[in-house]
Amino acid sequence: MKIPPEIRSLIESGITANYVTINSDGSPQMTCVWVGLDGDEIVSGHLVKNLKVKNILRDPRVAICLQAKTKSAYGLTEYAVLYGEAYIQEGGAPELLQRLANVYFGPGVKYPPMDNPPKGFVTHFRLHRIAGVGPWTGRPM
Repeated sequence: MKIPPEIRSLIESGITANYVTINSDGSPQMTCVWVGLDGDEIVSGHLVKNLKVKNILRDPRVAICLQAKTKSAYGLTEYAVLYGEAYIQEGGAPELLQRLANVYFGPGVKYPPMDNPPKGFVTHFRLHRIAGVGPWTGRPM
């Protein structure tokens, strides 16, 4: 599924994403991550093989929640819940994190703030379905 322009704009605005994966016991695991775009995939970088990376390697089902700074016609805070599947790419995390740091911190910031960071992992998310409140749902709420 293509990422709608309204979701692209939301991601490019530098909002933090609530990223939900599934633990081995079936419970949800949520964390906040920086996100960016790579074509029609949402990407995030991770320097270490953390729990979300391990979870995705075991079960690719992921949900991402993006909260906008806008209100709907009914005065509700707009948000998008994105459902899909993710896969892990080994390497490339420092380069992606540097690109995202320009959005989240501003130009000229060195990130990760270390010499020779680990190659890490890049999560690629493919969108299957959108829910929430906002122009991306096609409903006036």
